Amino acid sequence: MIVARARAMKPQELAAAAFRLREIGILIALVAVVIFFGVRATNFLTVGNWQGIAQNVSIVAVVAVGETLVILTRNIDLSVGSIVGLAGYLVAATLKSHHGIPVEVVALISVGIGLCLGLVNGLLVAVARIPSIIATLATLAIFRGIDAEITGGENITAYQLPNRFLQLASSKPLGFPALAWIAVGVAIVGAATLRWAPWARDFYAIGSNPDAARFAGIPAGRRVITAFALSGALAGLGGFLFASRFPTLDSSAANGFELTVITAVVIGGVNVFGGSGTILGVMLGAVLVATISNGFTLLRLDEFWKIFFNGFAIVAAVTIDALITKRLQEALRRRRSALLVVPDTGTTP
Repeated sequence: MIVARARAMKPQELAAAAFRLREIGILIALVAVVIFFGVRATNFLTVGNWQGIAQNVSIVAVVAVGETLVILTRNIDLSVGSIVGLAGYLVAATLKSHHGIPVEVVALISVGIGLCLGLVNGLLVAVARIPSIIATLATLAIFRGIDAEITGGENITAYQLPNRFLQLASSKPLGFPALAWIAVGVAIVGAATLRWAPWARDFYAIGSNPDAARFAGIPAGRRVITAFALSGALAGLGGFLFASRFPTLDSSAANGFELTVITAVVIGGVNVFGGSGTILGVMLGAVLVATISNGFTLLRLDEFWKIFFNGFAIVAAVTIDALITKRLQEALRRRRSALLVVPDTGTTP
């Protein structure tokens, strides 16, 4: 029995192993999808097509990192699509009116806009105590309404923007799209922060058990505000990338984008009930979603099927998460029960 105990995995190790299996499952699904569309869709395996997928997935990946931080705290941000659209239009409007402004400054402005909007969400949830799904559903509409008011029904087209901004999306350092390099950088910083920053580790504690986190002295309210602020900031950066990738913008820009982001996050293994998930899984989820969407486009399938897939994927991922959580809890209960068993030595007192 002592040997069995020594060989038994700790609860943290058991959970980590389960999520490694989840990530391996996503990778296997991605390989299967590539093989399927490679056989069925013309030009799917070409370099140009994969560069296009990398450009598209980069925007989703950047915003998904921020969404992950929020979901880890057992909340959700439904307003990211509206933030991307609003920030993207303001980026384009700024560059249209001030051609000489450095692109880097515009990027910082976009991130700042998103940060402020994210703070609004955080204050509504942490201070006003409004459930996040209600608060961000409201701000989704509010931010989109502000966008519509600012645009006034007009749009900005590519020829009105400076070439140095448009070249950001088309440039390919080392043969890899610049937008994808940015996404990789954001993912690395996000993963390192969640791994080693104590304040970011608090997100997991809050999502796992909010009451216990408060009793442990974790400033849950401030952490939730921080998560929403970072989500907004990354959505602002996503708006900047969106404007570079799709430079014709109006009030409907990035409409419904939040569904794609949440699909990538949930498929990537982030538990919608908070407390578990990795940035690596989210990146794999984003690539899988973008690859399937691209395959649907090449096969000329109706837009209905893209929307159907996103909805079905969320339901399937949540169901899998629930089953994994249930199995983990059962395994941990059996392990605790086994540790309480005292072996019979065969001797009498």
